[in-house]
Amino acid sequence: MIARVALTALLALSLCATLLTGVRIMRDPTLRPFIDRGAQEIEAAVEAEMARTAPETIAARLDALLAEDPRNWVAIDAVAEVAAERGLPVPDLPRPGFLENAADCAACAYDPAACTLSPVLICQAPVALTSLGDIAGLARGGQAYVTGAEVDTLDVTLSAIGLGATVFVVASGGSSAVVKLGAAMTGIARKMRLLSPRLTATLTRAAREGIDWARLPAVRGTDDLAALMRPAVLAPVADIARGAGRIGTALPPAQALHLMRHIDTPADARRIANASEALGPRTVGRMEVLGKARFLRATWRVSNVAWSLLAGIMGFAMALAGMVGNAVQSWALRRLSRS
Repeated sequence: MIARVALTALLALSLCATLLTGVRIMRDPTLRPFIDRGAQEIEAAVEAEMARTAPETIAARLDALLAEDPRNWVAIDAVAEVAAERGLPVPDLPRPGFLENAADCAACAYDPAACTLSPVLICQAPVALTSLGDIAGLARGGQAYVTGAEVDTLDVTLSAIGLGATVFVVASGGSSAVVKLGAAMTGIARKMRLLSPRLTATLTRAAREGIDWARLPAVRGTDDLAALMRPAVLAPVADIARGAGRIGTALPPAQALHLMRHIDTPADARRIANASEALGPRTVGRMEVLGKARFLRATWRVSNVAWSLLAGIMGFAMALAGMVGNAVQSWALRRLSRS
C-alpha cells in the first residue's frame, strides 16, 4: 500500500514537472532545447573532435579533393594546412597557370555558373558585392515582369533585401552592412550553384510570397522597396543573409562562399557563422575533415531546460512502469492465493 502511494505521488510530481517545463518552452521562444555555444566553447569542442580524428581520415580527404575535376583549391589548401598541423606528408600541389586563370576569369565574367571559387573574386565580386549588383537585379526583375518574361524571383528578392537591409535590421537587430553582404554572397553562391536544393527551395518559397510583385515596376527608391516587402515572410531569407554576412565578415570571400554549400537552414547559417567567428581561417579545414554533422555538433549543447524536460519524462516513465509492475505483482499474488 505504501509503495503504491509513493509511486502515485512520484508519478504525479513527474507529470507536473514535465508539464510545467513544456509550458515554459511554449511561452518563451528563447528557451530552446539546444543552445549555441560561445566562441571559446566552440573552439574547444572542435579541437577535441579534431584530436579524435585519425590521420588516415585527413589523408583520405585530401586525396579525394585532389581527385576532383575541377579542383576546389579553397578546400585543398585548408585540408593541406590541417595535414601539416598533424605532421602528415603533403604532396606537391601544382597550381593553374596564368593563361588558364585568364580563361576561367573570362568564362566567369560571362556566366556566373561557370565560376570557380578563385576567379569569382576578380570577375564577379566587384559588382555583385556592391549595391550596383542589387540595382541590376531589381532592374532585370522589373523589366521581366513588365514584358511578361519569367522573373527570377530569388534573384530579385536577394537584391531587394540587399538594398532594403534596414527593414530587417529594424525588425530583428544586427547590422545592415552584414545583411547586405550576406544577401550578395547568397546571390553569388546561387549563381555558382553552390546552394543546396533544400536551401534553394526554402529561399524560393519565401521569395514568391514575400514580395508584392505587382508593385515591383513602380519602385523608384528604398521607401518604395520597403513597402513591397513582407518582412515576416522573408524572415528565413534575411536570417540566411545575416548568417552568410557574418561568415563573409569573419573569413576571406572564397572561404565564405565555399561554406555556403553546407547551409540548409537558418540555424545552419547561424552556427557556421558562430564557428567562423571562433575559428577564423581554420574553419574550412575543420569542416572538410570532420564533415558537416560532426562540425555542427560542436557548435551547440543541450540546454538546462532540455535536461529538466528529459528528467521529468524519465521520472514519469519510471513511476508509470513501477505502478504497472506493482499492479501486475498484486494481480499475480491474488491469483496465486486463490489457487
